[in-house]
Amino acid sequence: MKLYHCRDARSLRALWALEELGVDYELVNMAFPPRSTYPGYLTINPLGTVPTLTDGATTLTESTGICHYLAETHGPTPLRVDPSEADYGAYINWLFRSDATLTFPQTIVLRYSRLEPRERRLPQAVEDYSVWYLSRLRSVEAALEDGRSYLCADRFTMADIAVHYALYLGRSLELDARYKPNCLRYLDALTERPAFQRAMARQAEPI
Repeated sequence: MKLYHCRDARSLRALWALEELGVDYELVNMAFPPRSTYPGYLTINPLGTVPTLTDGATTLTESTGICHYLAETHGPTPLRVDPSEADYGAYINWLFRSDATLTFPQTIVLRYSRLEPRERRLPQAVEDYSVWYLSRLRSVEAALEDGRSYLCADRFTMADIAVHYALYLGRSLELDARYKPNCLRYLDALTERPAFQRAMARQAEPI
């Protein structure tokens, strides 16, 4: 397997998942945006986005899809919730919610607060989409009530990797000052996992 990755991008979900699984893989660290900084990347992934995971003849480009794929194909692993388990529906819902509901508004915040030239930045859009994202975190805050450490199935799963990344990205956007206590506790606790720390070390390797 080969993972194409940019530091702290959504590909971090896949990198962390690979480290949790302990499978063999090759990491290609790239500068952002890879479509213009990594020669030939558009041939590998015509969208020009990250991540890209290749596994034999299979190519995937969606970060939560990669987490789901890895759990299904490189187990058995407790990171996967089986359809026979009571929390299977919650597990799938969290995987989809992590990107479609949580990470999406952050991309607007990131673009119009940092990536665009100063004359094109939109402070009102940044604030509006920040509030949108933070309001969606109510579901995470509620899921972690009563001291719960994980989102579903009473254990750490791919759903936690997927959702935690949104919280991690929010911290890089300085939105964590408005996080509620459960989200802050969850964010800090999972960053201490050895596999997360290994992923941090791998993405710090020279490009």
